[in-house]
Amino acid sequence: MQLGLIGLGRMGGNMVRRLMRGGHQCIVFDVNQDNVKQFEQEGAIGATSLEDFVQKLTPPRAAWVMVPAGAATDQTVGALAEKMDAGDIVIDGGNSNFKDDIRRAEELGAKGILYVDTGTSGGVCGVERGYCLMIGGDKEAVQRLDPIFRTLAPGEGYIPKTEGRENMNGTAEEGYLHCGPAGAGHFVKMIHNGIEYGLMQAYAEGFDIMRGASAKGLTYRYELNLPDVAEVWRRGSVVGSWLLDLTAMALAESPELADFSGEVQDSGEGRWTIETAIEEAVPAEVLSASLYTRFRSRQSHTFAEKVLSAMRFKFGGHVEPPKAG
Repeated sequence: MQLGLIGLGRMGGNMVRRLMRGGHQCIVFDVNQDNVKQFEQEGAIGATSLEDFVQKLTPPRAAWVMVPAGAATDQTVGALAEKMDAGDIVIDGGNSNFKDDIRRAEELGAKGILYVDTGTSGGVCGVERGYCLMIGGDKEAVQRLDPIFRTLAPGEGYIPKTEGRENMNGTAEEGYLHCGPAGAGHFVKMIHNGIEYGLMQAYAEGFDIMRGASAKGLTYRYELNLPDVAEVWRRGSVVGSWLLDLTAMALAESPELADFSGEVQDSGEGRWTIETAIEEAVPAEVLSASLYTRFRSRQSHTFAEKVLSAMRFKFGGHVEPPKAG
């Protein structure tokens, strides 16, 4: 089918590539026209403005927005809504706050425009691995977009079926899921990223403790090969995961992670997860601590924070901010 996509950054651009490989027609727009020209060379149809973008889409239109959450997304969605018609669909695939999705769905719904929020996980590797998609919004709109979601998602792949799901229907095993009404997709993605903070912190602290085992003055002293430890844990260990795979890769490239200072940013979802836990009176000690560690990392840096920074770079292409001065 045809899909318009606005925002040709690390994830948006790779999503266009995966969609075109799957046989879909992509109309693309970015404020940087050099990006648009690049994707025109790869087979997409470029647009020179939002108006041109909307005109090149065939009604009923479907436009996917992949720009930074917050003001940029609000402005883009609002500008699209002014140019689109009843029955068209706007999809926000960024990391918006789910409460913003509820508001946008109401605003667009008053004009007959359908709104879908899609939490997207997969980072810079998604073009090959596929993207895990957590979807919220109108059921009819989600069903209409199913060919897009099915192409972007990883599919069953090599992951074995979960025992007990033999008689369960749905798309979860394909790597995408309609979670519920407006905001539900980004709500699930927000919790996903909050958990990610905690998992990353656990790995980082564990590797830091192993690194410290060689310190003088201990009753024991071990010179552990951290790249090998990460590698052996990948083989049948209960703590195996893609995050561990990326950690092993980073340590193999540089056991001391010399290219990372350890300054770790947070992209918003971790904060929103903790705020939501407070609203629901749900204790979230691990997730809270992992968020506060990221705050502290901007003042002083440990090896654990270098591990965190390395993981963020590997899965999302997140580059550390430049040093002051």
